Amino acid sequence: MRETSARLLTLLSLLQSHRDWSGTELAERLGVTPRTVRRDVDRLRTLGYPVHSSAGTAGYRLGAGTRLPPLLLDDEEAVAVAVGLRTAAGGTVAGIAESSVRALAKLEGVLPSRLRHRVHALQSVTVPLAQAGPTVAPDTLTAIAAACRDHETLRFHYRAHDATGTRREAEPHRLVFSGHRWYLLAYDTARADWRTFRVDRLTLRTPNGPRFTPRQAPAPDLADYASRALSTAPYRHQARVTVHAPAARVQERMPAAAATIEPRDAQSCTVTAGAHSLDELALWLGLLATPFTVHEPPELVVHLREIAARLTAATRT
Repeated sequence: MRETSARLLTLLSLLQSHRDWSGTELAERLGVTPRTVRRDVDRLRTLGYPVHSSAGTAGYRLGAGTRLPPLLLDDEEAVAVAVGLRTAAGGTVAGIAESSVRALAKLEGVLPSRLRHRVHALQSVTVPLAQAGPTVAPDTLTAIAAACRDHETLRFHYRAHDATGTRREAEPHRLVFSGHRWYLLAYDTARADWRTFRVDRLTLRTPNGPRFTPRQAPAPDLADYASRALSTAPYRHQARVTVHAPAARVQERMPAAAATIEPRDAQSCTVTAGAHSLDELALWLGLLATPFTVHEPPELVVHLREIAARLTAATRT
């Protein structure tokens, strides 16, 4: 009986991978016959787990049901989930800190001691910095994600950086997380163009609009497209600079939401960045601590010369 129970748990773990398994594959993984697999699948169904089978190919898949299956994780998966929950407790999604702590307590209560030691070791040497930026309600994220999945038009109020508000309708495509903020990549139907919206600045209106036929994505590489949109498009000043350092080194100092970095050769790269003030651009460039050449805008060149003159004058004592 103990062997059968262990095999059922293993079978349930395999089915949780969200792929179709043939009876032959499952039998090989479990070391039993296909007939035993069929009996074990029937036992899982009796316990309330909806295991779907496809006619003809004898394929099996675990479907959504009224009962949550036990979460079966290997060692690395369990550590990854525990670390993720600790990170979520101080993240940018509002209201999930408490629920993350509760979930973490439940997980640590069943972790073997060897895994608890690994998680606690990481916690003991990690110093989290407080998140000073805006947070997003989890219900908002899940509602947007559902609209992306179901191809439903989103209707929302949007507050721009200058605090002006507008009513928008857009066809949602993807959520983008920059490490500090959440963004929505969507097709703005009124402006007939793709736009990137900060999620913390939008307030959803219900119900959603009509369903739509998904459009072709604005670029093959959505990560690069989002980086360009976030680092230049929303800003008054846009700069293009050659930095005389490897692209990998510059990427360590400038996050994707702050600039787009393209390698020129092994020792230089082109940086495209935006800001609402020339002082902000000058600060970013100064913090790179490496030589650079400004190509545009010309007013940034003038501004850097003025800053250089002030700094030089400050050293004359």
